[in-house]
Amino acid sequence: MKSNSRLLSGPYTVWMTIFIVFPMILVGYFAFTDKSGSFTLENILSVGQYSNVFLRSIWLGAVATVVSLAMGYPLAYIIAKMNAKRQNVMVMLVMLPMWMNFLLRTYAWMTLLEDNGLINSALAAIGLPKIHMINTAGAVVLGMVYNYIPYMILPLYSVLTKIDKSVIEAAQDLGANSREVFLKVVVPLSMPGVISGVTMVFVPAVSTFIISKMLGGGGNLLIGDLIDMQFLGSAYNPNLGSAVSLVLMVIILICMGIMNQFDEGETAGGGMLL
Repeated sequence: MKSNSRLLSGPYTVWMTIFIVFPMILVGYFAFTDKSGSFTLENILSVGQYSNVFLRSIWLGAVATVVSLAMGYPLAYIIAKMNAKRQNVMVMLVMLPMWMNFLLRTYAWMTLLEDNGLINSALAAIGLPKIHMINTAGAVVLGMVYNYIPYMILPLYSVLTKIDKSVIEAAQDLGANSREVFLKVVVPLSMPGVISGVTMVFVPAVSTFIISKMLGGGGNLLIGDLIDMQFLGSAYNPNLGSAVSLVLMVIILICMGIMNQFDEGETAGGGMLL
């Protein structure tokens, strides 16, 4: 059995080595070497001058994650309470935007948010003043929420549909009202979905560069934009870009570690609840 398992996992091991392990080794190599290939810590130390970019990225990513959770949880809860046929339709509608190219979806928001775009044209048509929305931090957060909220809804929906109805009925039999059932039973049992959703939204949001480039303009530089500039922009410096990527990787791993600690605590709490 063990030999069969190793044989079956062989293609994935090769794939992971080529496209994950080897690139990470290259990132580490370039991060700790200069242009001549000599070992140096200068690249890592230089990352500190971009601390404002890191803080802005983490802040906007966190805001987008909170907004996605606030919007996604009620929707996932409503879908989970529907009958099976309606659930399938609603899940398909949630996934429908993901069938369209990511770049096209972001271009669509540019058309909507521009100073002479559809939203401002509609406001002007009814006599209201135009609002400057494009090239702002709010536009970046909006783009993040729109593109990544399905990654929040789907894990939540998956967990909420698996909650045993007998647990809810038992809480109601013990005198809990609807609010208490939701806060003391549903929410704790759905925390694994919350943790998964938060992780799946925060990680791409904090490292995005297309959304900030198209909706944020030059005034909302994020970590992804900084890395893109070092590898593909005029300020070509793959060593610094690798160092920034390495630091970002460490930050994301720390955030995921913290979230996993909360996940373990909620799981233990759920066990005590049952």
